[in-house]
Amino acid sequence: MENKELLQEEELSNILTLTDEAGNDVDFEYLDSVDYEGKEYLLLMPVDELATEVIILEVEPVDEETENYRSVTDEAILNAVYGIFKERYKDVLTFED
Repeated sequence: MENKELLQEEELSNILTLTDEAGNDVDFEYLDSVDYEGKEYLLLMPVDELATEVIILEVEPVDEETENYRSVTDEAILNAVYGIFKERYKDVLTFED
């Protein structure tokens, strides 16, 4: 029973709740973070959707305890960050191109 509880706690610790522009809380599964050109990017997947699309957000530090997450619109950055993620997990995950 303890192993099952530990697994559930671990799964919950990978959930990140963010507030969208409309003030709605949205849950995402944290996949990884990638450093690219001096900035940190989070790779997330929506929890409540059947989508297989990965969301990439730029981490913007506010202070020691707080950070904001910004949408990335630059296709070159999105492709580069996703490419790093794919390379990192090529032996673990299957990717559709």
